[in-house]
Amino acid sequence: MDIQLTFYGELVIYSMFIVGGLSYYLGKRKTNNPKFVTILGVVLCLAPPLNLVYLFALTLKNPEVQDVES
Repeated sequence: MDIQLTFYGELVIYSMFIVGGLSYYLGKRKTNNPKFVTILGVVLCLAPPLNLVYLFALTLKNPEVQDVES
């Protein structure tokens, strides 16, 4: 099976937007550093199976408890 380079490029570009948005949303809810989580998710889009595993692991992560000072 042959995958054309243009198809792979389009897949990577579209997945960067989708995974980037999902990573930011999940990073905001579950981590203290959503920008780093987003950048890592976008970089992992270069290898499409890794970005899906990353989103799955981020989904299963417990939310961080944020201290609220009065």
